[in-house]
Amino acid sequence: MSRIALIDPRQATAETRPLLEAVTRQLGGVPNFIRVLGQSPAALEAFLGLFSIAGAGRLEPATRERIALAIAQRNSCDYCLSAHTALAAGAGLDGDEVLLNRAGRSRDARAAAAVAFARAVMDNLGDVTQAELQAVREAGYEDAEIVEIIVHVALNTLTNMIGRASQVDIDFPRVGAGELAQVA
Repeated sequence: MSRIALIDPRQATAETRPLLEAVTRQLGGVPNFIRVLGQSPAALEAFLGLFSIAGAGRLEPATRERIALAIAQRNSCDYCLSAHTALAAGAGLDGDEVLLNRAGRSRDARAAAAVAFARAVMDNLGDVTQAELQAVREAGYEDAEIVEIIVHVALNTLTNMIGRASQVDIDFPRVGAGELAQVA
């Protein structure tokens, strides 16, 4: 059971209701994670704004999902792993690719560089080496895309921390971080 109460969209405050309605229009419902964020209209609005901006960047949706999977795995966030595994299918990623992404790899060489760089950013709290920057550049990523990779690491770390701290009930097909050990 979630350690932070979920906002019922029908009972939401005047500040929160329009934000939840926008999520419903976009996703067809309100995931539990968003219902936790709805406790603070300011936090929900900030998250939705950052999510929207990050989604409008140059990184392909599949690359964004790959990064989300790698970071959720690293942070052992079962909620985010479950959500992004479901979203990955919509971005064209198959089950084998999802497992590779969770392990910080990819069958696609360019995507592998983005995921490896994202993991380096995460593991080193942003203190990446010149060699790590050079590797992602050599894979064809320009500075704007590198900045977006860093933003996606930060955004996914934020969601992972909220998911873990709240122990929000998973409302997607369940995926556990510990399940990767058999594949990685």
